[in-house]
Amino acid sequence: MKTRPFSFLTAIILFTGALYAQPPKQPSVEERLKHVTEKIGKEITLTASQKEKITSAYKAFFASMEKMRANSSKEQAPPPPGNMEEIKKLSRLRDEKIKAVLSAAQYVKYAEIEKSLRPPMPGKQAPPPEKEKQ
Repeated sequence: MKTRPFSFLTAIILFTGALYAQPPKQPSVEERLKHVTEKIGKEITLTASQKEKITSAYKAFFASMEKMRANSSKEQAPPPPGNMEEIKKLSRLRDEKIKAVLSAAQYVKYAEIEKSLRPPMPGKQAPPPEKEKQ
């Protein structure tokens, strides 16, 4: 008699644990593109032409990343070293396109913003914030 409620409670706990153990879904390309353009547009004053070219560069970058992810056998938290080289190559290409569009001062700001746009690497903690000198 007493084992039935215990079994039921155990089943509920296991089911809940399995439900929350699923990895979070990757945002769609459109969602990531919207987030990036809003963040960059908020921090840097862009002309319509600059905004269009930056959006185009990120759209191509995200499309390439999706293609790479689709070709991978399974999603891996840190990508294999071969994929990391490809990702760095795609990032450099994207940044070269953006650098051609922005002024030097805008690009410096962009470089700072771009670091905050990167997803955190699993297992690595963010560096502590630097203290302001008084």
